[in-house]
Amino acid sequence: MKVLVFGSANIDRTYSVSHFVNAGETISADKMELFCGGKGFNQAIAFARAGSEVYFAGAVGSDGDMLINTLKENGVNVDHLKRISGPSGHAVIQVTPDGQNSIIILAGANGEITHEDADRILSAFSMGDLIVLQNEISSVDYIIDRAKKAGMVVALNPSPFNEKIKTYDLSKVDYLLVNEVEGALLTGNDDPGQMADAIHKQFPDANIVLTLGCAGSVFIGKDGNVLKSGIYETNAVDTTAAGDTYTGYFLSEIIKRNDFKTAQKMASIAGGLAVSRCGASSSIPYLSEVEKIEREAALDDYCRMCG
Repeated sequence: MKVLVFGSANIDRTYSVSHFVNAGETISADKMELFCGGKGFNQAIAFARAGSEVYFAGAVGSDGDMLINTLKENGVNVDHLKRISGPSGHAVIQVTPDGQNSIIILAGANGEITHEDADRILSAFSMGDLIVLQNEISSVDYIIDRAKKAGMVVALNPSPFNEKIKTYDLSKVDYLLVNEVEGALLTGNDDPGQMADAIHKQFPDANIVLTLGCAGSVFIGKDGNVLKSGIYETNAVDTTAAGDTYTGYFLSEIIKRNDFKTAQKMASIAGGLAVSRCGASSSIPYLSEVEKIEREAALDDYCRMCG
């Protein structure tokens, strides 16, 4: 099975601030750091660091050398990466002392994915291959449709959530991975205790993964099987790529072991490590780090993880 992450690549400017800026307010940042990011980019790095062979498709601009080089350094195949003459996608990120973030995104090259690009890229993949999508590039609805017709396994992280999501045919999605904000917007139900079930009822043919921050995660398989996991506790300094790390590790483990419980546990450890570090893709742990914690963590650590 090949893994194709078809998504965004951004140049992130991350500002460390005392609090999120309010309307009409001007604040000073403690520092600014430059990172590679974008949800697709981060998820591709997570797959690679989790030990999976992964292809990345998307678009970067004339300023995209840093993005391309970082993907290559992490062993991600970039044969399907498009380059345009304009700017790459860009994000401005505020990070507070407790690790919370606020993000503004400019699509840039990520908005230049055409139907023709999608057809050309998908022609290199086959029935049973996994495609992983988010909502930071153009033509997502078309890609979902064409990938499903080609017999690919379709995983979607509908983030950032906007009105376009409601126009996508989500009945064609095999894995739907959402956080509690996206789950509430998708179903109209903001009760964390009921949200996973509400998503499952709305999309009964999909495997559902709902992440709930400090409350852990819930998996509901298309067969109705429910699994819950807690978190792996760390000192959070930056949550920017936590969800992307979880997505990459969870799906990578499914590919390798087809074990949903183990996938939740490994993804929880990886996500916990990611939030303890600054940056987006730079915060994503390597498989050896995650496996070491899985082997050596005390029983009470597992209890926190497994809920």
